Amino acid sequence: LFISCKKRGEGAFCLMLEGIEKRATDEARYLAAGGCTVRQTAQAFGVSKSTVYKDLTERLPHLDGRLYRRIRHVLDCNKAERHLRGGRATQEKFRGEKLEKITRK
Repeated sequence: LFISCKKRGEGAFCLMLEGIEKRATDEARYLAAGGCTVRQTAQAFGVSKSTVYKDLTERLPHLDGRLYRRIRHVLDCNKAERHLRGGRATQEKFRGEKLEKITRK
């Protein structure tokens, strides 16, 4: 992650790293501003949840420690609340199925 492009002479590789670093900080700012989930962030940036999580937990601490601490708090809150969101989604799913059965009759 901390490769000097001038020493190695690999311009394309350097640009790729810069793109990854920019994506990681952009994802972090998006997550911090909206307080959204990793899934929502991944969808907004067109990458996988694994990529977002890796960007935020492994790359971001080396890029911006202050932003990482804010993000860590959001990630911890999301983790603590995920069982509630999952239960709510299941409840809505079954309510939707019951409504469909009623309207079909």
